Amino acid sequence: MISAGTAGSVIAARLSENPAFSVLVIEAGSSNQNILAAEVPFLGSSLSPNTTVTWNYTTTPQIGLNNRSIPYPRGYVLGGSSTINFEIWTRGSIDDYNRFVDVTCDPGWSWDEMFHYMKKSEHLVPPTDNRSVFGEVDPSIHGKKGPVQVSLGGFKLDCEFPYNVDMNSGYPLGLGWVQNSMSSKGFRSSSATAYLAPAMERDNLDVLIQTRVTKLVAVSQENGVPTFGQVEVAQTATEVILSGGTINTPQLLQLSGVGDSALLASLNITTILDLGDVGKNLSDHPFLANHWLVNSTSMFEKVSRNATLTADLLAQWNATGTGLFSDPGANQISWKRLPSNSSIFQQYPDPSAGPASAHYELLPVNGFVSFVESTPATGFFMSVVTNIASPLSRGSVTLASSDPFDNPIINPALLESPFDIYVMVEAIKSAKRFVEAPAWKGYIIQALGALNSTIDEDLAEYARNSASTVFHPVRTARMTSYSNQDGVVNPDLLVKGSSGLRIVDASVLPYIPAAHPQACVYALAERAADLIKAAWS
Repeated sequence: MISAGTAGSVIAARLSENPAFSVLVIEAGSSNQNILAAEVPFLGSSLSPNTTVTWNYTTTPQIGLNNRSIPYPRGYVLGGSSTINFEIWTRGSIDDYNRFVDVTCDPGWSWDEMFHYMKKSEHLVPPTDNRSVFGEVDPSIHGKKGPVQVSLGGFKLDCEFPYNVDMNSGYPLGLGWVQNSMSSKGFRSSSATAYLAPAMERDNLDVLIQTRVTKLVAVSQENGVPTFGQVEVAQTATEVILSGGTINTPQLLQLSGVGDSALLASLNITTILDLGDVGKNLSDHPFLANHWLVNSTSMFEKVSRNATLTADLLAQWNATGTGLFSDPGANQISWKRLPSNSSIFQQYPDPSAGPASAHYELLPVNGFVSFVESTPATGFFMSVVTNIASPLSRGSVTLASSDPFDNPIINPALLESPFDIYVMVEAIKSAKRFVEAPAWKGYIIQALGALNSTIDEDLAEYARNSASTVFHPVRTARMTSYSNQDGVVNPDLLVKGSSGLRIVDASVLPYIPAAHPQACVYALAERAADLIKAAWS
């Protein structure tokens, strides 16, 4: 196993259930243990970017962001990005998964077939405040015995919004209560804590940390098909499973001679397997935080400006696992679609998976949040984050050189498509209408900066200047059908044209789900574990 990230930890734990299997996990990053911010849900935002638990990547200048380069953190720690993410647990829509079937011709990737794996990965637990959650979640569609603990926020913020009872039903449109990967005791639940840690006592599982794989080695070749059975730090008798994630997986493939032969030749890398799609088709969710000055002091700024209060809240969390620090910070999400008669559809096809999938997301937050701007020194704020859930833009991950220690060239092409900037402007206008509702009278004081404009062109420019990413890259080693010459892996996740090499991470998703994708990746990994077990039974 290369990498103990979100998917990799699942595979390691599930395969080592069989004592006949010997599993070696090689992780470049450090242990997740004794990292306070990786335990306290509210402190999750301090884990990235530019910390010791991220790869500290930076994008190329983004055309759609007025040529700004932005940080692009990925988890560099046991648990990968599940250790540093914002813990939001959304599966996506029934259409997302059924489109996977359309692409792969494998009905095993359908919503109905994957629903078992969604439930298998999770354990719905009460919130930290032990309140009744009747009407806030549908327990019948959730797992009760899985490793990842999933809960509603345990510190209710001031919100009065209509909601969809449970957005994880496959029909997420509307506004619903946020489910998070956290325990009833107020701790983050990551793949490292939920899957890997309980399996660490098994004799057939070994985990190397702070060990970087720089190359996959083809140990033999028969009839033009390379068999991968070795990496530079280990040799395997059966199979190499690559779970490096959407950035590191294509980087390692290309370093190993698997990718576009023209690119590899330009870097003096011998082509082992010519797969032109490696590193292509990168999709990500553009993120924009929109801010309003509010008539309240019960906002996150009250905490960030008061060291004594911060210490008191941390002490409360340490003692009881409750209070503000037991909550990642958002209570609701709204998923919305453009009207079917929107003018943009006369120029561009609808990139969403279907009528149950969102085009954009609204995420209200009880404070000033931004990956671009610093919090103002005075005033109290509410943010409504607008994310594009079904982007049309496509980017890439390519090698900068043949040196494995050089960061790859990451171009997510955020807001590059005119369709995406159109959706972002519509999402901004939707957020503005949302806060203009009578329920907010006396609470909202004013919008900040260019958000006050009513001109679409001004809002588009504002988005280009202020947007970043919500860190959901997928598709750089996408899965296609067995008969399709494009793509990187087959429906069984084996790399096309090879033997002994399988990829299990978000890079294989054929399309980006209209969701925060961690729940999808856990389900993907659960099915992958069954596929691998069946292949070697």
